[in-house]
Amino acid sequence: MSTDTAILVAPAQYVTIALAAAITGYSEVAIRRKIEDGKWLSGREYVKAPDGRVLISLKGYERWAERAAELRSASGRSA
Repeated sequence: MSTDTAILVAPAQYVTIALAAAITGYSEVAIRRKIEDGKWLSGREYVKAPDGRVLISLKGYERWAERAAELRSASGRSA
């Protein structure tokens, strides 16, 4: 019988750009560019931590992706 214990890990609501890249499939450069270009907004898709690091809101990312899918669907374009 194994004594190993399974550990379930769920990401925090806010994650680093590096972890967001691994979760979303977007590169770190693409994520930073979305922020720089104003496509992702502070307080919505990302926040600045007290130490100045940019943290990505996974809920914000999901809402952004869903909005984009809805817009494509409404305009008759496929994903």
